[in-house]
Amino acid sequence: MLLAVDVGNTQTHLGAFENSELGRDWRLTTLPTATADELAATVSDLLQLEGFGFDRIDGAIISTVVPQLGPEWEQLCSRHVEGPCLIVGPAVKTGMPILVDNPHELGADRLVNAVAAHAKVEGACVAVDFGTSTNFDVVSGEGEYLGGVIGPGVEISLEALTSRTAKLPRIDLSAPEGPIGKHTQAAIQAGFAYGFAGLVDGIDRRLAEALGEPATFIATGGLAQTIAPHCETIDEVDPLLTLRGLRLIYERNT
Repeated sequence: MLLAVDVGNTQTHLGAFENSELGRDWRLTTLPTATADELAATVSDLLQLEGFGFDRIDGAIISTVVPQLGPEWEQLCSRHVEGPCLIVGPAVKTGMPILVDNPHELGADRLVNAVAAHAKVEGACVAVDFGTSTNFDVVSGEGEYLGGVIGPGVEISLEALTSRTAKLPRIDLSAPEGPIGKHTQAAIQAGFAYGFAGLVDGIDRRLAEALGEPATFIATGGLAQTIAPHCETIDEVDPLLTLRGLRLIYERNT
């Protein structure tokens, strides 16, 4: 069984694959100061909830945008995983040419999403990740990573709004009642759902024009299912896109 781990700035998404099938996945809050022992205890508890332990894990692949957690996950794997442990980085084969000025500055999660999206549609595509930031990663029909766009994240924007205004409450983002909010919470929900949908559609249309070939737009990330339904340009939502990409990259290296 393969353990796939995507460590984001806000959340860590884990999945357990049996061959190509994702058996179970979990989302946790990312704790930048977590040690290998703390991470191992958490993962062990999650696995035991499913009725097994580390003895069933025979390989692992980790993508992290939190540099200090990379060594901790490596240490966890060296102690508890009997099999290859890969950290997504320059030394890992992805099968995707990276056509940007400095490939080393490309976030591991963005590359993984690009690999997964292209494998899914087998053509030109854009992965739109609703995470701590809103990332757009563009892949040509030939499977080349062309670059992308980084925009503000939904939750960070909400935190900035409510922390800097005395009378606006912190709310849980959910589907708006409509474009005209009849109370403060509804007004904020409408502003974020339709506002970010407009941002995504505007960027997607410009990317489609720049690509010059038909492309599929795939949304992923924790808030994809909240925002994407209000977008006109998103073709499908796949909340498991990053985990699927990690599995593909693991297979290309083992």
